[in-house]
Amino acid sequence: MMKSKRHLKILEIVNSKIIETQEELAEELKRAGFDVTQATVSRDIKELRLVKIPIGDNHYRYGVPTATINLHNQERMKTMFRDSVVKLDYSENIIVVKTLPGTAQAVASTIDGANDPHIIGTVAGDDTILVVVKPIQALLSVFNKFTALTQRRG
Repeated sequence: MMKSKRHLKILEIVNSKIIETQEELAEELKRAGFDVTQATVSRDIKELRLVKIPIGDNHYRYGVPTATINLHNQERMKTMFRDSVVKLDYSENIIVVKTLPGTAQAVASTIDGANDPHIIGTVAGDDTILVVVKPIQALLSVFNKFTALTQRRG
């Protein structure tokens, strides 16, 4: 669970800031409340398949290779739903996603990252997410997709 949160935070950091070194990434994670070592950050970078992207003047930043973004987001979304979502319900054009305490924002981030054209946006609290769907006719399709993501294999 903590690893998923840390991975989401790393992706948020590298997508919003220029991070050139593992040390910079470790510092950002520590500022965000994660107790990490250099070895942990190195492993996370490898697991997330982050790459060095040239930004000019012989400088590089960490980033996500674009070809793997969608596949990675889908896998992350499956993992987040299976590990964190405890209940799904809907009314009109809103899906209510109940999660374990403290995980709603991370799950909402994966929903937003999926770039589903039927999802206008999400609002997340501590353990509840409101997902706004448009058009209303797409609600059951999105709801069924979410339900499938919560299914455990095996």
